[in-house]
Amino acid sequence: MRKFVPASDPMPIGAINVTPFIDVMLVLLIVMILSMPMMTHKVPVDMPQDGIPTDDARHRLAIDKDGALFWDGARLAESALAAKLASLRTDSAVLELQTDPEARYDRFDTVLAAIKRANIVKLGFVGNQPLKD
Repeated sequence: MRKFVPASDPMPIGAINVTPFIDVMLVLLIVMILSMPMMTHKVPVDMPQDGIPTDDARHRLAIDKDGALFWDGARLAESALAAKLASLRTDSAVLELQTDPEARYDRFDTVLAAIKRANIVKLGFVGNQPLKD
């Protein structure tokens, strides 16, 4: 008959099994990704039809790379933008929006939202010609 010989004190295992931890984290990551709403921030603007000539007066609003505004080449303060847009609406003139390619999108979006709030419907974009091959 065999005798049971107790082993000496068991050695602690130095490695921790992290596989269950990684599995739980991946499941939580997938749940968070699926539960987040998609970003659908839009500023609806009625675009002009191509090829329709207009004899209306034109004003150009430019945004430089630092976010500064220019009205027909003259610097425009942020506080004066709403007044300029209101006078443009009463004159029924065309507004041309020109943005520096290095300008931040949120600045462009803010100005575009101000134009929409002012009910400007005659709006054109300068400098967004298709790239040439």
